[in-house]
Amino acid sequence: MSESSGLQYVSPYAFEAMQKVDVVRLAALSDPELRLLLPCLVRMALCAPADQSQSWAQDKKLLLRLLSGVEAVNAIVALLSVDFHALEQDANKEQQLRHKLGGGSGESILVSQLQHGLTLEFEHSDSPRRLRLVLSELLAIMNKVADSNGDFFVKSCELFESPVHMEEAADVLCILQAELHTLLPITSMAEALLHVRNGAWFLCLLVANVPDSFNEVCRSLIKNGERQDEESVGGRRRTEALRQLCKMNPSQALKVRGMVVEECHLPGLGVALTLDHTKTEAGEDGVSNMVCFVSGLLLGTNAKVRTWFGTFIRNGQLRRKENSSSVLWQMRRQLLLELMGILPSAKSTEADSNAQSGPSFYSGLKEEHVVKASALLRLYCALMGIAGLKPTDEEAEQVLQLMTSRPPATPAGVRFVSLSFCMLLAFSTLVSTPEQEQLMLLWLNWMIKEEAYFESTAGVSASFGEMLLLVAMYFHSNQLSAIIDLVCSTLGMKIVIKSNSLSRMKTIFTQEIFTEQVVTAHAVRVPVTSNLSANITGFLPIHCIYQLLRSRAFTKHKVSIKDWIYTQLCETSTPLHQQLLPLIDVYINSIITPATKSSPEATNKPITEQEVLKVFQPVGESSRFNPRHKITAQLLVLYYVLSYEDALLANSKTLAAMQRKPKSYSSALMDQIPIKYLIRQAHGLQQELGGLHSALLRLLATNYPHLCIVDDWICEEEITGTDALLRRMLLTSSAKSHSPKQLQEAFSLLQCNHTQVMQILEHLTLLSASALIPYAEVLTANMSQLLNVGVPRRILQTINKLWMTLNTVMPRRLWVMTVNALQPPLKLVRQHKYTQNDLMIDPLIVLRCDARIQRCPPLIDITLHMLNGYLLASKAYLNSYLKETADQDIKPSPNNAVGLAGQSETMEVTREELKNALLAAQDSAAVQILLEICLPTEEEKKQDPTLSQPLEEEENLLCNLREVQCLICCLLHQMFIADPNIAKLVHFQGYPCQLLPLTVAGIPSMHICLDFIPELIAQPELEKQIFAIQLLSYLCIQYALPKSLSMARLAINVMGTLLTVLTQAKRYVFFMPTLPCLISFCQAFPPLYQDIMSLLIQIGQVCASNVATQTRDVDPIITRK
Repeated sequence: MSESSGLQYVSPYAFEAMQKVDVVRLAALSDPELRLLLPCLVRMALCAPADQSQSWAQDKKLLLRLLSGVEAVNAIVALLSVDFHALEQDANKEQQLRHKLGGGSGESILVSQLQHGLTLEFEHSDSPRRLRLVLSELLAIMNKVADSNGDFFVKSCELFESPVHMEEAADVLCILQAELHTLLPITSMAEALLHVRNGAWFLCLLVANVPDSFNEVCRSLIKNGERQDEESVGGRRRTEALRQLCKMNPSQALKVRGMVVEECHLPGLGVALTLDHTKTEAGEDGVSNMVCFVSGLLLGTNAKVRTWFGTFIRNGQLRRKENSSSVLWQMRRQLLLELMGILPSAKSTEADSNAQSGPSFYSGLKEEHVVKASALLRLYCALMGIAGLKPTDEEAEQVLQLMTSRPPATPAGVRFVSLSFCMLLAFSTLVSTPEQEQLMLLWLNWMIKEEAYFESTAGVSASFGEMLLLVAMYFHSNQLSAIIDLVCSTLGMKIVIKSNSLSRMKTIFTQEIFTEQVVTAHAVRVPVTSNLSANITGFLPIHCIYQLLRSRAFTKHKVSIKDWIYTQLCETSTPLHQQLLPLIDVYINSIITPATKSSPEATNKPITEQEVLKVFQPVGESSRFNPRHKITAQLLVLYYVLSYEDALLANSKTLAAMQRKPKSYSSALMDQIPIKYLIRQAHGLQQELGGLHSALLRLLATNYPHLCIVDDWICEEEITGTDALLRRMLLTSSAKSHSPKQLQEAFSLLQCNHTQVMQILEHLTLLSASALIPYAEVLTANMSQLLNVGVPRRILQTINKLWMTLNTVMPRRLWVMTVNALQPPLKLVRQHKYTQNDLMIDPLIVLRCDARIQRCPPLIDITLHMLNGYLLASKAYLNSYLKETADQDIKPSPNNAVGLAGQSETMEVTREELKNALLAAQDSAAVQILLEICLPTEEEKKQDPTLSQPLEEEENLLCNLREVQCLICCLLHQMFIADPNIAKLVHFQGYPCQLLPLTVAGIPSMHICLDFIPELIAQPELEKQIFAIQLLSYLCIQYALPKSLSMARLAINVMGTLLTVLTQAKRYVFFMPTLPCLISFCQAFPPLYQDIMSLLIQIGQVCASNVATQTRDVDPIITRK
């Protein structure tokens, strides 16, 4: 809107004075400036004020004195003297008439037929007619705007175009809006004024005379504006008007810019306001407001704003004739000037004697400019990658010069180099000439050379050297999508990068800078990251090693990476870095699986047992950790060992087929690793360890099920809960002073002094589980003494409690010590010292303990706990043994290659069946031994005759035997639930019928026996049929279910059938133990009375006939005598 460029606008000083009603400042204005504000000032002087203070009275006097010397005031006073009520009524009638006849009607109620032109009429009219003339013209424009449906038009109106009458027309507009604000809302007037020439000038005067309407007018103009303002005349006029408004009130310019972004309208206005008001402003880091504003639009989280501004950039480039008046051109020029302002001076390479002059390049970027340079690079990336900006040759040259400049060795400098490198990958088109390519190569070589210096000087762990290595590895493995992800991640924006645009860079990297052998050799020499944790961001050596391991580059070029990985695992801390677990997994895979089938020896070396043991050695010696090996290092090495063993088992068949057998870690090493202790530590650090805790639990449940017993977890919760914490608060200094040696001395005096042992043991219960580890050997070694007569029950219970606490941190070692300590006393034969392996092969060794334990509930509880654990361990051991020896199934020979597959399947099934049979035999043997323990001994029967009575009578419940029976029943219940086949096998084997009342009542899972009762009754052996009916009688009493009723009917029918087929001797053997069972059937199910009575009558009849037959056979003998 250049037509209003010669007019005088309201100055910011004058507008601020109007906003604050500062009469003193108004008085200092020049006459031309004051003339623009007269409508508001005259109304202010004439109208009755709401402010009745003395200070306003003084200001009003000064205002009147100021206005008294201005001639134009009289005309404005005359305008204010008009009857505005009548004027408003006529205006409303005219509006109705125009609505009725159509907007194009020439009739007017406000103004009769004009004799002359509008300008002459206005000049010769009095004040009321002037008001009517302007009002009529304004209403006509407003109506046309309302009917235009958004199509912009320019209304030619000589009244608003004549320089002579513009000030007077402006006065009329201001008075009309002030007096008829309902008819003429200021927002509607502002919209209408955009359609006339000099509209921006009239709008500024209107707002200056109603200063509190500034924000309302600006928001309305923006809200009704175009999404892309530079595309149309109307958009440019609107933008110009709002720019003039903001020049008048610069303090609100940024707020108006915020409205632009909020509404996503008039993007050119947002840029123009930034250029107008913040060109020289910059933050503490030197980044200008323009860079911050445009970066915020393109890199913000609002996709709508990003698309809107990107469209503005793209559309602006479509206009070929982009001159200096274009906002986009001004923005690009400003950004380019800022970029050139921070570039160091050009430094040409001097030509030597041979000489061709080398390319000129920039170097030595100043430290205070580094952050701004990074911000500019990201902005240009966003402009080109998101908004589609196509840089000019000048822009491309200057951006490349900035990218290849060399910053100082600071963290910001490292960040700048990383951004430059990624931008080079993303926009390789910036390098278009041989000179530019040479400049890029020089810069890349400088990066490689200076990487170590930058990392050491800047003090950052994540340097650009790792990124170079990573990109080189991706290029070698042709993982271009990974490079694109890396670039987008570093730049912090999602941009489209075509894979074919990286072809030239791929050639440079793979053939000129980083060959694969150079990459692997260099990667091993890269120092590990000290105290690696998730807090260290960026691209680290671990990322490079991970990618090289994935691509099998180390094995291909025979480069050992074991030491680097081991060192990095030891140099870790919490929170755990997310790349560590994938690194371990891919390392294990590279150890077990060869890179190619043709070279099975091409694998990495595993970590040695000595190195593994070095990490864990301090844990076994004391509860405090060696500072060189933190908990994270120990947990990661534990994860490595468990994962390695798991992977060996999972790939056993493949390795056997390839005739490869990587070395497994020995059981002796595994015994020295405090697995349970470390798992407990990991449980308390779950938030900081990420997924490590759950991964360890998975491996533990697969390979060490005896360390995942549910009872242990429950016990651990009790030990580590609030109650335990409160007890430890009571821990006195005397309790801490008891040493293992003092405890041993107290045990040696146990027979004559129980108090000292009890006192020390009570103090030990206040210690944490890890603090009890030094006492474990003394406690287990003296357990046999606790079996002597006269040892108080409290000591036994305390020992049980301490043992269970130790079981949470060192279960495997504790179990071995306990089994060896509880062996039966053999004076003539030397006791055998069992190992962990012995007990896993034969879990029943646990039950070959001192017979006195069978009547010592606290110690039998410990024994049962160990038995359950070793039964589970034995299953895992046999499963792993089967997989480890898979190569023994088939010994391939050149002569019998034909039937190899079928033979393999047959032998595999046979081995699996043998393993299952062995496990079933172990479990059933354990159950039978435990059931035998539940029977009272002959001595107990003599001492207490009631023990020889049926066990269901509730007498003598407070005795050791009853407590032992309860503990055994709990274990049997768990075993039956875990594997119902054990229950079936045990009952098919049978056990003393005296135990049936105990097992049915004490083992809740005995109801599963109802499933196989028919099969058990159908057995040909009479003893099993008798046992089945006796078992069923107790089950019916315990579980009076419909299924039990049907089983009872079956039993009665079977008894009736056997009555008819059994011989006399066998009938006696069968019916004497089973007839009492009929009573239980009747008690549980009264409807069976009739069937049972019929059976009893049949039995009586059979017996009577047998007696009669025997008598008849005997009579002849008597007669002969």
